[in-house]
Amino acid sequence: MSNAHPLPARMMAVAISEPGGPLVLKPEQRPIPQPRPEEILIRVHAAGVNRPDVLQRKGAYPPPPGASDLPGLEVAGEVAALGEGVQRWRIGDQVCALTPGGGYAEYVRVHAGSVLPLPAGFTYTEAAALPETFFTVWHNVFERGGLREGETFLVHGGSSGIGTTAIQLATAFGAFVIATAGTKEKCEACLRLGARRAVNYREEDFVAVAKDATGGKGVNVILDMVGGDYVSRNYDAAAIEGRIVQIATQGGATANADISKLMVKRLIHTGSTLRPRTVEFKSAIAAALEAQVWPLLAARKVAPVMDRIFPLREAWRAHERMEEGEHIGKIVLDVG
Repeated sequence: MSNAHPLPARMMAVAISEPGGPLVLKPEQRPIPQPRPEEILIRVHAAGVNRPDVLQRKGAYPPPPGASDLPGLEVAGEVAALGEGVQRWRIGDQVCALTPGGGYAEYVRVHAGSVLPLPAGFTYTEAAALPETFFTVWHNVFERGGLREGETFLVHGGSSGIGTTAIQLATAFGAFVIATAGTKEKCEACLRLGARRAVNYREEDFVAVAKDATGGKGVNVILDMVGGDYVSRNYDAAAIEGRIVQIATQGGATANADISKLMVKRLIHTGSTLRPRTVEFKSAIAAALEAQVWPLLAARKVAPVMDRIFPLREAWRAHERMEEGEHIGKIVLDVG
């Protein structure tokens, strides 16, 4: 391991003291992790907050083997030390990274392949809002869903971190975007980001809107984080040869659906989770993002929608904000 300056022995981190509500998130002192071969140590300036962090806090989403027990799946900061074999990065480089855990801390170690440069002109808090959502959207919408220019795209939860990212990227790559959200304010936010139609799911039927917006054909790609009774309705809203990508099941993990619709329309219903995937898999997504999306970020054609920023010590407030469901865009922790 190489580092330019002596590092302190310990760091402040926010740990999950026991499964439970937001107040189980407690600041504590931890030893600074040491980077292993092909890893870098990042001095964290900001960390993103995501729905899986909430699930982990509740005891419903354990970290994968070998990952930190601390929550936090994305960070931005400076390279503080290099593990053996790291070629690209240097001490002091400004970076953001996808992590399998450990982001709620002053330092985190991460495989070098999951690290990307800070986009030109971005602050650390903005950059910390990128990795989890952009990795997720790129893989699921463009790689698994195969969204192409000129196609129609429906995203549920359009005002979430995932949703705001998906709307912008799909629009940037030439798709016609429809988004669902739960309030008038959230629908307006989706339209400002580039959605052509926004559906208040409390007042409108997204299937009817999707059919109306496409002249009865239905949508080509659907990104769904709801599950439950949305599964059957997604089949109704999808076009012939439509692709439905499942990334969460906030409305329930079981569903009653008419499978004949899947056959008659020749639909593909797929899904994925990102956290347990291999470093090689994540490295490939990182390379695609740097080539295809980072120029859009540098040009400010795409940017994270920032909701609130909380101090790391008050991570419990960030979790309260997320669980209230009122946020639009990303919630971020300022680590300092």
